Amino acid sequence: MSTIDKDRLYKLLPYIYQLRDHEQGEPLRELLQVISEQLELVEADMAQLYENWFIETCEDWVVPYLGDLIGYTPVHEAGEPGEVSSLQGQLRNKNLIPRREVANTIRYRRRKGSLALLEQLANDVAGWPARAVEFYTLLSATQALNHRQCYRGLTVDLRRGDALDMLDGPFDELAHTVDVRRVNSYQTQGRYNIPSVGVFVWRLKTYSVTQTPVTALEQRHCYVFSVLGNNTPLFTNWQREIEPTQIAGELNLPVPIRRRAFVDASVHKDVSRQQASADYYGEAKSLQIWATDWPAKDTIQPIPREKIVPADLSDWESYRPVKDTVAVDPVLGRILFPPKQPPRKGVRVSYFYGFSADIGGGEYARRLAQPLDYVIYQVSSEQKFTTINQALVQWKLDQALNAVIEIADSGLYEERLNIELKTGQTLQIRAANKKRPVIRLSDRPDQFSVSGGDGSYLTLDGLLISGRGLQIEGDIAGVIIRHSTLVPGWSLEPDCEPSQLEEPSIDITNAHPCVTIEHSIIGSIQVNIDEVKLDPLRIRISDSILDATGSDCEGPACEAIGAAGSSIAHAVLTIKRSTVFGRIDTHAIELAENSIFMGTIRVARRQLGCMRFCYVRPVSRTPKRYHCQPDLVEQLAENSLIQTAEKAGQPKPDKTVIDAAKRLEQERVRPQFNSFRYGTPSYCQLAENCADEINRGADDESELGVFHDLFQPQREANLQVRLDEYIPARADVGIIVSS
Repeated sequence: MSTIDKDRLYKLLPYIYQLRDHEQGEPLRELLQVISEQLELVEADMAQLYENWFIETCEDWVVPYLGDLIGYTPVHEAGEPGEVSSLQGQLRNKNLIPRREVANTIRYRRRKGSLALLEQLANDVAGWPARAVEFYTLLSATQALNHRQCYRGLTVDLRRGDALDMLDGPFDELAHTVDVRRVNSYQTQGRYNIPSVGVFVWRLKTYSVTQTPVTALEQRHCYVFSVLGNNTPLFTNWQREIEPTQIAGELNLPVPIRRRAFVDASVHKDVSRQQASADYYGEAKSLQIWATDWPAKDTIQPIPREKIVPADLSDWESYRPVKDTVAVDPVLGRILFPPKQPPRKGVRVSYFYGFSADIGGGEYARRLAQPLDYVIYQVSSEQKFTTINQALVQWKLDQALNAVIEIADSGLYEERLNIELKTGQTLQIRAANKKRPVIRLSDRPDQFSVSGGDGSYLTLDGLLISGRGLQIEGDIAGVIIRHSTLVPGWSLEPDCEPSQLEEPSIDITNAHPCVTIEHSIIGSIQVNIDEVKLDPLRIRISDSILDATGSDCEGPACEAIGAAGSSIAHAVLTIKRSTVFGRIDTHAIELAENSIFMGTIRVARRQLGCMRFCYVRPVSRTPKRYHCQPDLVEQLAENSLIQTAEKAGQPKPDKTVIDAAKRLEQERVRPQFNSFRYGTPSYCQLAENCADEINRGADDESELGVFHDLFQPQREANLQVRLDEYIPARADVGIIVSS
C-alpha cells in the first residue's frame, strides 16, 4: 500500500505562500491536508476502476459482469449467487462463478470436443484435479485379422501386477465387457460403453510435512512417517501437466503412492536389488528420509535413493532389510532399518498426506493475527530459543504485556507447558506460516495447563498437540484455538484408533473463560465447576471437528461436551459449520447452524437460542429447531401418507404406520461418512451415498458440517453443466469421485 503524503498539495505551492501561511499558523496547510486525503481516495478509486477492466485483477463482484461480455452464463443448477457484502456470500460466489473459468471461456470454445479440455474444466470450474477416460478404449472386442489393434481389447495377464493394482480405477488398462448403463445416470452409474466418457475427480488435497522427526516404535529400527505413530498412506507431490493436450497420470494427481509405482522400473527385477523411483523419492519429490550418521559416520544426508527399497511392511516383524538399505512402505507409511544397523541419532522425514480442507495443524497458508503492540520470540533449532520453555522463561523476565512465541519450523517439541498469565496479559503460541510444529506431552498429569488473571488471553495457532489435553484454571478471560489439532484420544494406535477414549482435549476446572475454537480438530470438552452461581461460560466453535472418539457417539465415553461431576456442563454453546461426534450435555445452545450432531443433545434451558439447518439426532432435547433434519423428512413422510389416504378415500393411517415411515426416513437421512477416525485421509468426509438433505441441507444449499465452505455440491453441479457443454460429439460424460 502506498504511504499517504498529506503535504503533497502544500508542497506544490510557491515558497512565498508557504512562508506567509507559516506566519499565520498554517491554516492553509491544514486545509490542503484534508483535501489531499480525499484526493488519495479518488485516485485509489480510479486505479481500482482500471484494475476492474481485467479478469486477472478485478474485484470479485466484477467477475460476472466481465463474463456477461463474452456470453458466459452462470449455472443456475448450482444455486444463486450470494450477498457480496458478506464473507460467506463472497466465498459462495467464488465457487459459483470461478474467475479462472471466465478467463478461459474463449479458449474452451476453441478446444471444444477434446478430451484434455474436460480435465482442464474440472480444474478451472470446480478446483478438482481430474483425469478424463474414454471407456470405449477399454472394451473387449473380437478383432479382425486385416485391422488389428494390438493395444485394445487385451485379455487379463495375471503376471502384470501393476495393471491389476489399477483395475477398475482411473488408470485401468485392462479390457471389460459392455456396461449398458449410462455414465451420467442419476440412478446407478455405468462405465464401459462406446459413448461413455468418465471424468475422475479428486476432492482430497495434499499437505506437506517438512523434516519432522519420527520416533521408533517397539524396536529402535521400526519407524512410521506419522509423528503420532499411526499408519498413514503417503501421497504424491503432484504437478499439473506441462502440455495442454496431455492426459493426467499418477504424477499429475493427488493420489496415494502405490507400492509397485514406488519401484524404479529401470533397475533389475530382482526384489533384493530394487530401489525407489526417482519420480517419488528425492528433494522436492513426494518423500525423503534423513538419518544422521547412517549407515556410517559422516555420511551425506539425506539417505540416497539407491538405499531405499520399496517393500510391503504389513508384517514388518518378519521382514529383514538387506544391510545398508532402508525398507519403505508408502501404503502404510512405514520405515524399517536393518535390526543390527539402527539409526544412531534419530530420523527425519518429509512427505505428503491427504486431507479435505485447511483445518487443524498443517503446513498451509493461513492468516496470522496478533495485538498491535507485541513482543515476538522465535523458537527453532536455528534460533536463540531452541525450546518453547526457554521462550516462556524469557517472556516472564521481560514481563511483556502482549507476547507471541512463534515456532519457525515443523519440528517435534517434547515439553511440559505450564503457563501463568498476569492480569491483562496476552500470550500467543503459534506456528510460523506454512509450518506444522508438533508438541508431544508426556503421559503425566499437569503437562499442559494455563491459568491467568482478569483480562488475560491465551491463543494457540497452527499447532499439533498430542499426549495430553489442555487444562484451564483461574480467572483467565479467554482461550482461542485456531487452525490447531488437539488429538482426539490424546494419541493414536497404528490403526488410527484413539489411545484414551475417555480423556478430554480441554478440561476447564473452576474457570470462566470464553473458549473460541476455529478451523480446528479437538477431542471432548469437560467443564468442571464446583459453584454455578456465575453465568455459564461461553464456548464458540466454528468450522471445526469435535470428536469424542466413540464409534456409536452414544456410549459413556462419548461425551463431546459435558461435566464429570454433573449431569450437564455449565456452558452456553455457539456452533457453526461444524461436525460433532458424541453427546452434548450443556446448559444451553445459543445458536447452532449448518452443523451435524451425531450424538444426542440435552440442554437444560430450551427457551434460550435456536438451531437452524442442522442434523440433530432424534430424541434430543434442544432449543427451538428450524429447518433441521430429520424433522423435515419426518413431517413430509407423515403428510404424504395422510394425503395419499385422503385421495383414496381411506381413513387416516394408524400411528404405528406413520411411526414406521418416520423411522425409515430417519435412517435414510442419517449422515454417512467415509471415515470416523482421525488420522485417515477421508476423516469426516461425507460419503457419496449420503442423502441429498445432508449434502445440500445448509441454508445456502451447501453440505452440512465442517466442510461446508468447500461448497462441494455447487462445484459438482457447476462442473456437470460445463462438461455437457463441451463434451465430444455423441458422447455421454459423467463425474466419478475417486476420493
